[in-house]
Amino acid sequence: MAVCAFVFAGCGHHHGPAPGQTTLGMVTDVGGLGDRSFNDSAYRGLVRAKTQLGAYVQVLQSRSAADYQPNLIALTSLHYDMIYAIGFLMGLDLDSVAKQNPAQQYAIIDAVVDDPNVVSITFREQDGSFLAGALAAMVSKTHHIAFLGGQDIPLIRKFEAGYIAGAREVDPSIRVDVKYAGSFDDVAAGQELSDVLFNGGADIIYAAAGKVGLGTADAVKSREGCYMIGVDSDQDGLVPGKILTSMVKKVDVAVFDVAQALHDGKPMRGHVVFGLRDGAIGLTDFAYTKAAIGPKNLARLQRIETAIVNGAITPPDSREALAAFKPVAL
Repeated sequence: MAVCAFVFAGCGHHHGPAPGQTTLGMVTDVGGLGDRSFNDSAYRGLVRAKTQLGAYVQVLQSRSAADYQPNLIALTSLHYDMIYAIGFLMGLDLDSVAKQNPAQQYAIIDAVVDDPNVVSITFREQDGSFLAGALAAMVSKTHHIAFLGGQDIPLIRKFEAGYIAGAREVDPSIRVDVKYAGSFDDVAAGQELSDVLFNGGADIIYAAAGKVGLGTADAVKSREGCYMIGVDSDQDGLVPGKILTSMVKKVDVAVFDVAQALHDGKPMRGHVVFGLRDGAIGLTDFAYTKAAIGPKNLARLQRIETAIVNGAITPPDSREALAAFKPVAL
């Protein structure tokens, strides 16, 4: 059994589920709880299921990729009604475990696992990233912004492509530097790479990199006239006034919706996609930066959001799609 951390939502002693109680298990990605991003968002959905549905919930935290399969097997042995795998990195491990346990129901976030007992949840991250890029281009004083990704994989390239396209929608000549940390949990690398990007002339960095983004938050603190854009969860309060906005990916909504459907006896099946029009993707409410953005830019951003929802703008989801993207005259 892998060395792992058990977390029970709520306080008090562990007494086990009551008869007939919906039971939900979750395996985190390596960033773990406390990442102020992806895993924390998923956990909020689990806690909501406990509060609103009366579910019994348990979390196993993965310290490394080697923990994924043992953690999934550990929860499977307890016969939970639903077991969540949080993150695309668990795709192959979940596929293996799901095939060996066809009676167990699983859900995975950010990957598609083609097994009949797995519901696959993905998001249109490019929608919210397009808005983030458009806002960055509106606010940038240097016409030079940057993107910091975690691992250079197709999922994170959706964030990259949407962000660059959104910036070009507002300023076709804007410069966008791109760097990848090769990790989702190396905070020191996040600060180091962010310093490189700021020193290179970028005044806004969109960090789509899990815990790596906490390094960007550290880097932006002392940078006058510079901002960062957070990701996945509302990170605006990390450095109030220096986080322009956060591209919120409401993993908690997806986690809860899967639990709600299960609780109601109508479990989700197959591949389910959440996007801007579903209310599962979007920007925060600019609690600390509304004055710096200004009402005209906010109104323009709303027009762009409406254009995405009604199909007038289709944000690109890959570098190939980005190469073919043309700004739309709104």
